[in-house]
Amino acid sequence: MEEIKEETGTVNKGPEIVFTNVTKEYPNGVKALDNVSFRVAPGEFAFLMGHSGSGKSSLIKLLMLEERPTSGSITVGNVDLGSVKSSGIPYYRRLIGIVFQDFRIIFSMTVFENVAFALEMLGESRKEIEKQVMAALDLVGLAEKRNEKPDCLSGGEQQRVAIARAVVNLPGIIIADEPTGNLDKENSVEIMKILQKINMMGTTVIVATHEREIVAETGQRVIELNHGVRLLGDE
Repeated sequence: MEEIKEETGTVNKGPEIVFTNVTKEYPNGVKALDNVSFRVAPGEFAFLMGHSGSGKSSLIKLLMLEERPTSGSITVGNVDLGSVKSSGIPYYRRLIGIVFQDFRIIFSMTVFENVAFALEMLGESRKEIEKQVMAALDLVGLAEKRNEKPDCLSGGEQQRVAIARAVVNLPGIIIADEPTGNLDKENSVEIMKILQKINMMGTTVIVATHEREIVAETGQRVIELNHGVRLLGDE
């Protein structure tokens, strides 16, 4: 992927994401997605909206290659996800950082160790890990808390650790799945500011949410699902 440089470092420029007539039907007959098509431009910020059961989670699982579509095609940059074999999935997932509603950080590790963990699994050198982790912590405003344990942090700070972990490998795409669901209004605003900052560096950002107030305040494009069907709206 093309790289762009900003004051905060070098990041992978986000790829285009294209869903074309994607249907996902489960063995029990439930159709989670029904002929869904949309395009997310390279480096775009988009909200994925819909109530529980709308198909958001299934769409994210398809994008993460946790599941495969029943029909239709999905491309990410120049990668046709239908052509990615099981052995290639771990390499594809390095292109994507994901942020969860429940943070999913490891409480026995320090802030630094939580963020460094993914790089250690990739076999990066200690020098490179130090450099990239501190850049990620600077980005989310937690450099001074690198040695703290997560139980000493607020909920908003814990989510910022999760964001730092998601961006530390310089992915082209960030997927945030209900990232403000467990936070108060003030922390929610801060998390959205950080995600917008990451997007301004060139990363494609997709935020799944049902919180219309946050979407309205941010003013970004919306892709809305209702019972698996995409509602026509902003293009």
